[in-house]
This record gives sequence, structure tokens and C-alpha cells, in this order.
Amino acid sequence: MFSVHTRRAPSLAFFLGLTVLTAEPLAPQGPVSQTPAATQRYFLLTRPAFSGARARDVVAFMDDYFRLPGNTGFNATIYRVEDIVKAAGYVEETKAPKGARLTYRIEHRPMSRPTWEPVNATLSIVGESAPVLSYATNRNMIAINSASTPVGGVTAEVIDVGNGTVAELDRVPLTGKIVIANGGIGRLYTEAAKRGAIGALAHGLPAYNKPEINRNSIQFQSISDTTGRGWGLPISLNALERIRAALAKGPVQLHVETKTKMYESEELTLIAEVHCSVKERERFVVSAHIQEPGANDNASGVATLSEMARVMGGLVHAGRIDPKRSITMLFGDEIKQTSDYLKGDSIRTRGVLWGLSLDMVGEDTKKTGGTFLIEKMPDPSAIWTRGEDKHSEWGGRPLTKDRLVFHYFNDFLLARCLDQAATNGWVVKTNPFEGGSDHTPFLTHKKPGVLFWHFTDQFYHTDGDRLVNVSAETMSNVGNAALASVLTLTSADGATARALVAELEMAANQRIGAELALSRAALKADGTMAKELDIVTTWIDYYAKSIESMQDIEVGGSSPATKAAIAAAAARVRAIKPALGS
Repeated sequence: MFSVHTRRAPSLAFFLGLTVLTAEPLAPQGPVSQTPAATQRYFLLTRPAFSGARARDVVAFMDDYFRLPGNTGFNATIYRVEDIVKAAGYVEETKAPKGARLTYRIEHRPMSRPTWEPVNATLSIVGESAPVLSYATNRNMIAINSASTPVGGVTAEVIDVGNGTVAELDRVPLTGKIVIANGGIGRLYTEAAKRGAIGALAHGLPAYNKPEINRNSIQFQSISDTTGRGWGLPISLNALERIRAALAKGPVQLHVETKTKMYESEELTLIAEVHCSVKERERFVVSAHIQEPGANDNASGVATLSEMARVMGGLVHAGRIDPKRSITMLFGDEIKQTSDYLKGDSIRTRGVLWGLSLDMVGEDTKKTGGTFLIEKMPDPSAIWTRGEDKHSEWGGRPLTKDRLVFHYFNDFLLARCLDQAATNGWVVKTNPFEGGSDHTPFLTHKKPGVLFWHFTDQFYHTDGDRLVNVSAETMSNVGNAALASVLTLTSADGATARALVAELEMAANQRIGAELALSRAALKADGTMAKELDIVTTWIDYYAKSIESMQDIEVGGSSPATKAAIAAAAARVRAIKPALGS
């Protein structure tokens, strides 16, 4: 990860080892490290208005529900957000007067299968008074798509099949039995059901969930069941060990009760919009997904975005902001909501200039262990991950040069987060591109798309992801940085655009200097000159092209002065010659 926690210009000594081919100074003239004046103004407007406490109240509301598209909790969240935007002055689209600046709509789509929600469950060892697991304390204990057991539950012998391999499953007859194993519940249930088992129990947590510490944690998982009668239970490490300890003494009967709901429904997406005063078809889109049952993942993203919508509504009504481009906010099903929006109208999509995903943005990092991250669009760090760059434990793989996205958006967002961090010490880091959230459909549609999130989180996808681990302060930091980003880009004039060009050139010089230092160290450690030159020259090319991509910042198109600033900055970066020795 590459992070900078200060907003001052580096000294000339920082740039030793960078050589230019022209007489131009390496860094642009003037106070290039200063935040654009317009951006400073937006921060002054949003910081007093954005309420982390209000956002946390939304998380508290959502935390009561296990949310999947079409189910009670998902739809209740849609209508909670609707109440928030209505109170902030947004008008339902079909009822809005002509020229309304604030509107919203709820889109309805058919679902290919019934929705699902858990109601209750218990898992007990016959003959023992205390249950092994109960839904009241482990609401992830019922695998998604599991059916209800018959009234009164089922009792059957449990068979330990180790790691659930085919050989272990075929070792003994399983008809009418319950199986238990290490690993994921999905595959185990499928294989056990083929062999006549009535249900399955499985324990498997990634190391980042710290199962030896969080011994009662369960990650939510799903099964595929065509009978409408099957069930699977992901279980905690304590539950696994308790059942295996009982099995060590002889045969064990388990009693299982599950109650779930499956019913026909529809998928809802709420779309709130701040309409512009100049360029209606040009827009900044922000997405936050509702589904998943966690407080941080992703009630915190929904809460932060709904508070952003409230703040912008109030500022528009007060006449304190006048976005020149449109702002669109999506609340719905992860990835699908953004993909549907981008696929739904090719003319509308042509005008999408930026996309931002808010996913797991409320973490109390002292409790979760997570760090705030900006997941960048593919830049050279996704090819060569070294130095301060690190993939998260969620996982990433090296990309090839043809996947690079030459754009200013990564560094622009990082700068805005660092603006916010300068006020309170908020820790801001980045990670190379990994994918897996609402930023990916933007990239699929050749639009800039970046993710705000946290990782590692010891409670990720577990029933430990609850309100107690959510920070109002973190949501305020993320919300203010996002608001300043949105408002700056949707109203940028020439002065703002040129300030951002200077800012990006400084970021380019810093990054290329860091890469040169890494390459020199690599050469001393038996690295090859060809590889190190390739890395540094790719970074130079990346930043030169990213500066050239800044033509779309100034509303109405770049003025001659902005075009000249872009051309000069890109030329200075291109003129950098890596000095790696012979």
C-alpha cells in the first residue's frame, strides 16, 4: 500500500536520483501541495453538517436484520433510506416538479428465485442441557437457502467425516445421518445430500478471522438445495470441538431445529439524485450495497451514503452548493445494482465520469483490526506489488500491463482522504486492485471506479460484525472525504482543475522517486536492470497518461490555460529519466 500522511511539499533531497531531459524544473511552480480552494470550501461546509451519530443510528436500524435482496430487512432498509432522503428534500421522481434539483426513485426488478431469511435455530447434543449453538447468539448459524426442519426439529446420529473429502464421505453409510466436517458448508452439504444425509455441519474460518480467539464466530455461508427440505449449519470452533469431544466417547445424537422463510419477492434499488445546473448528462455515481448481514459490511456504507445524501440535500436547499454536474447515489444489491444502472441506459452511462463504492467504511479499527483502504484502479502496483504496497488478506493477483487504467482518480481520492486525515490523524492507506465490490462494474464499463473500505477485519462476514464495532468518527471521516471529492469534481472550474493538475504532478514525482529507490535496492540485491527499468518507466508512463486524462475535470471542457497546464505537467513527467546506473 502506498500512503502519505502529510500534506507538505517534499524537499529537493527527496528527488535526488531523478533526472530530467529538459531545463524545466522537476516540480511545478507554486504551492502545489495546497488543497484547491474550492475543495477547502466544501470541507468547511460538510464537516459541521455530516453527523456520524446519525449515520450510526442507521447502522443500528440495519443491524437488526439479516439482509438479502427481497427480504424483510433489505426492503426495510430501502424504505429507511427513502425516509431520510425525503426528509432532506428529495422528491419522488414521478411527483417532482420540472427542474427539481433533488429527486429519487425506487426501481423494482423480478427475482429469479425466492428470497430467504432466517428466523430461529438451535443445535443440541441429545442428553446435554445447554445447546451447542442458538440463533440468538449466532445468527449466521443457518446457511443461506436452508429450509425449516419439521416442527419440533430432527434428531439423528452425527458422523464425523474429517475434512469432507470424497473418500471420507464414502467411508460409512450416511443415509438419515448428520455429517460434520472441517471446511465450507456449501460443498459439504451438496456431497452429503447426494449420499442421503439429512443435514450438514461445517466449520471453516480464514486465519484473518482469528478463529482461535473468536471461538464462537461463524461466517455466513450458503448451500444449494433443490429439494426445499435440506439444511446446513456453519458452526463455530467451540461447537466443532464440543461435538468432536462428545464423539470421542461414543456415538452422538444431535437435535437440530431450524426455522426459515422462503417467499417470492422483488429486488429493490433506491436511486437518489442531485441534479446539476449545467451538465445534466455528466455525473458522479456513488454506490453502497444493502445486502449482507453485517454492521460494518455493509450497513456502514449505506449509512454513510444516506448521510451524504442528507447533507447535500440541505446544502442545495440552502443555496450553499450548486453542482454543475449530476450526482447519483445507488442503494441496493452489491455489484448488480451498479451493473444494472450502467447497463440500463447507454446514453446515461456515457456521461458517467466517476464511480465510487462505499463498502465497510465504518470500522472502529481498534476493535476490528482493520485499516481504512482506498482500493485503487489497476495501476502499476497491481503488477509489481512491492515496498509499501500490499494486497489485503482478501486476496489479489498480479495483473498485466493491458489491465492498467491511466487515470487521475486514484490519487485525487487519496489526496481528499489525506485532507480529512490532516484534521484528526485518521489513518489512510491504499491497496492494489483486487475487485469484488461495486467498483468493478464501473471498470467493466470503462469508467473510473474506486473502492473505499477496510481490511483486515477479524469480524469480516461473521456474526461478530455488529454495531459495537462501528465508529461514528470513521463514518464522518469517510463521508467528508467522499463529499469533498464529489463536490469538487462535479463543479470544478479552471482554477480548481489546474490546482489538481499540479497536485497530481507532485504525486507523480513522489511515487517515481519511491520506485527509483526500490529499484536501486533491488539491483543491489541481484535484481535485473531490464526489470527495474521496466517498472520505473511504466510508472512514468502511467503518471504522464494519468495527467493527460485530466481534460474532463473542468466543467464545459478544459480552457486553453488548463490544457496548457496539463500538457506541460505531462511533458515534465515524461521527461524524467530513471537514473539506475549502468
